[in-house]
Amino acid sequence: MRYLTILVIAFFWNIQTNAQTYEVGAYLGGSNFIGDVGSTTYISPNAPVFGGIFKWNRSSRHSFRFTALFTGLKGDDENSSETRRQARGLEFSNSIKEFSLGLEYTFWEFDMFKDRNPHTPYLYTGFTYFNHEELNLSNGNLVSTGNAWDVAIPIVLGYKVAFNSNVVFALEGGIRYTFTDNLDGSAPEDSLLAFGNKNNDDWYMFTGLTVSFTFGRRPCFCAF
Repeated sequence: MRYLTILVIAFFWNIQTNAQTYEVGAYLGGSNFIGDVGSTTYISPNAPVFGGIFKWNRSSRHSFRFTALFTGLKGDDENSSETRRQARGLEFSNSIKEFSLGLEYTFWEFDMFKDRNPHTPYLYTGFTYFNHEELNLSNGNLVSTGNAWDVAIPIVLGYKVAFNSNVVFALEGGIRYTFTDNLDGSAPEDSLLAFGNKNNDDWYMFTGLTVSFTFGRRPCFCAF
């Protein structure tokens, strides 16, 4: 009986310490806007971003991933390298709440039980649904007139490293191509108040670090 008890304890300890089917963690970094107001530099974080991340590791090469991120986008024409924007002198701020679901694909096999500290670059894309403020030009200033939900396509590149089969650190940068041109107030419902390039929708960029912890049963990747 004593040996049976020891075997049961060892079995459940092995499940707990060798689990990576699921990951849950936190995201912390910075955001910047790319549109008709402010700087046009692609990677230039000027506002904090934070949130959570969840992954279901379906094989050593791909995972289903969900993120919920929150930030405040900012843009100021004085920070632009374009003289026309500097002379215009507009600035804005916009709060963003985004929820993203998609597929993370690793370029190398990522199995925390084959290597002591596996690491790999990865690509993530999917579908993003986000809430933002609707802005409008009023008396020479961009002001909020309400809230709206819109869709974006995320394209994220990152590099992740696992430690002790239970913790994964990742550094990533990702751009969101949105299906709206009014995050900066340049395309309001009143077309007479529109300005900027009407042929391009807005983008925003996240750059940050994720820390996630694994749990669940030890995966069997042989079926994938």
